[in-house]
Amino acid sequence: MNLVTLLPFIVLIGAMFLMTRSAKKKQQAAAQMRDHMSPGTGVRTIGGMYATVKEIGEDTVTLEVAPGVHAVYAKNAIGAVLDDAEYNRIVHGISDDLTIDTPAVPDDASSLTLDKDADKSADEAGTDAPKLDLGKKDEPKADEPKDGQAKNEEPKGDKPEDGEAGAK
Repeated sequence: MNLVTLLPFIVLIGAMFLMTRSAKKKQQAAAQMRDHMSPGTGVRTIGGMYATVKEIGEDTVTLEVAPGVHAVYAKNAIGAVLDDAEYNRIVHGISDDLTIDTPAVPDDASSLTLDKDADKSADEAGTDAPKLDLGKKDEPKADEPKDGQAKNEEPKGDKPEDGEAGAK
């Protein structure tokens, strides 16, 4: 046999070997992660539910999904074992970092402007700013057109078109 005819088969077998090897490593890492579970550890299931481990069996694990509510899951259903800080941050909203130096957000935007008179009214600021009229507009008078039509234009649809004289 020629080496050129065997080369595609060798490449195919090598690719299959590499794919199965990486999958096997992922499975071993997941099994090792599940072995590090202990009662009281926070976990996330593959369905996205967060719970606390209560008991660990050979193939199952009992999780406390709410205070006093226990559910039995397969060990394979555990997607991630979380450390205490991450579990408390996600589930309870508790953060260990209590010295957050983020600035407070003001209730209004007036403190964000450079104009010191922005939060004063026009009378207090000493300016003669025109007042806005937010009232309703009056109805159009009899000689004013309605609906944006010109004064001499007849409303559309009242007279028949040229080709449809008398047709209804």
